[in-house]
Amino acid sequence: MTKALTKKGQATRDRIVAAAAQLMLEQGVTRTTIEDIQAAAGVSPSQLYHYFPGKDALVSAVIDHQTTRTLDIHQGPLDRLDSIDALGNWRDLMIGTLTEMRCIGGCPLGSLASDLSESDPVARVQLAGAFAQWQELIRAGLADMQARGELAADADPGELAVAMLAAVQGGLLLSQVNRDPAPLRIAVDTMIAHLHALTRPAVP
Repeated sequence: MTKALTKKGQATRDRIVAAAAQLMLEQGVTRTTIEDIQAAAGVSPSQLYHYFPGKDALVSAVIDHQTTRTLDIHQGPLDRLDSIDALGNWRDLMIGTLTEMRCIGGCPLGSLASDLSESDPVARVQLAGAFAQWQELIRAGLADMQARGELAADADPGELAVAMLAAVQGGLLLSQVNRDPAPLRIAVDTMIAHLHALTRPAVP
């Protein structure tokens, strides 16, 4: 059983993970060294190794950190993606965040997946689980629409959620490359338009 951390210990661990996450997003997992992370977090080697026996453990913690951060961003302010209006607000949130970032950095989970999927099978499985959680947020909202009779009965919320998440990821990548949020907006708007064509008036 893992011993519970003190408040100070948890704060130190969180600082290490946050520093590692930022560095790995900026310069990639491979190019981010333990020494880089120690310097960024302001900790000694013994402190870092007290919480993480090696880089693999730290990468796993970074994936968890970025998963929580991403799900909080895409779920927290919007509650549920269960209407066309809610999906439009979600698009606006993503575009606003991307604009504030000047389209630099891309998707934290997407960047990790690009770095690790072919080189680290354990991380790949962990990332697949992270994307599955994100996909489920979208699917659950679409299923709610369908249950209320607002989405065609023969539509598949699971497949539509995959398509929407793929549009988001592709849009984020193209926006990063072009330093322009337009590709993300176009990709998501295209999916919303497709969903709108499958919607029906709300049941009174």
